[in-house]
Amino acid sequence: MSATDQDKQRVNWHRTPLPREVLAALNQRSDLLGWLQTLGHLGLLALTGGLAWYALGRAPWWVLLLLVFVHGTCYAFLINAFHEFVHQSVFKTRALNDIFLNVVSFLGWANPVAFWASHQEHHKFTLHQPYDLEVVLPQEVKLASFLKSSFVNPWDFWHRLKLMGRHALGRVEGTWESYLFPPEAVAARRALFTWARVILLGHAAIVVVSLALGWWMVPIVVTLAPFYGGCLQFLCNNTQHVGLQDAVSDYRLCTRSFLTNPIVQFLYWHMNYHIEHHMYAAVPCYHLGKLHRAIAHDLPPTPVGLWATWREILAILKRQHADPTYAYVAPLPAPRAALD
Repeated sequence: MSATDQDKQRVNWHRTPLPREVLAALNQRSDLLGWLQTLGHLGLLALTGGLAWYALGRAPWWVLLLLVFVHGTCYAFLINAFHEFVHQSVFKTRALNDIFLNVVSFLGWANPVAFWASHQEHHKFTLHQPYDLEVVLPQEVKLASFLKSSFVNPWDFWHRLKLMGRHALGRVEGTWESYLFPPEAVAARRALFTWARVILLGHAAIVVVSLALGWWMVPIVVTLAPFYGGCLQFLCNNTQHVGLQDAVSDYRLCTRSFLTNPIVQFLYWHMNYHIEHHMYAAVPCYHLGKLHRAIAHDLPPTPVGLWATWREILAILKRQHADPTYAYVAPLPAPRAALD
């Protein structure tokens, strides 16, 4: 990729108009709501991890495995917490966003420097190649990938270990990485490499100290937790763009929202409202439901529940398998002016 910033053309995205005062209220960040979302999720991880540790040697093996699986299911959604903290939109107090970004980045084996460099482009140029290579259509959703994510996923652990190891050694490779971190971006590269070293050394320390003390459940519920039990997170996260159109300037056509129950919505950090998140990225996750209701008149039909959402997606993927050029075009409501 050789295009410079001067070569890029700003995408004129469709955004549903909102009264200024409504958008200002939606954009307001709240330390209280940020604490409820953050401590709620981290507290749930402490609870499920603690129960798994307590069950060791006290409960039947299948109870222990079930608790570990539940812990992994909740832990998998740390990547969505990480996403929100990268956006700096959870807490009103900037320092709190920074602190918890560091916490969830470390726990989730996620490099915020790499992700933010990529994710900025994803939001500005969603599904416009070559400027957004974070998500490239058509996406394949394979049964094998789902099964790996659902139970134990050593493949993802190995991939993450190699990626962190390469960055820790100061190596940038591939078209997308080289574009995001060119040789002249010395400070950004240094930050990228430093974070990789922190993650690797930190988790190595956890494993060594825990095993030395005989606490072998600690690495299982902390260091290895992102790599098992990811079934529900897989089903949520892979709804966002699959089967839709690329190279369009309307988030309603290249991004998907769905409705779900409060528990899944909480774990998913409200990213089921994905059209809304792309349309107004500064709105905190806990206000996205309000944003959805404010612009519902301008949105395509929103499926209710994961089953309905995946039934729609699987039908699209089946048609794409027969016709690789096919992309689903979501039905859009007529503009309000045309209805008056």
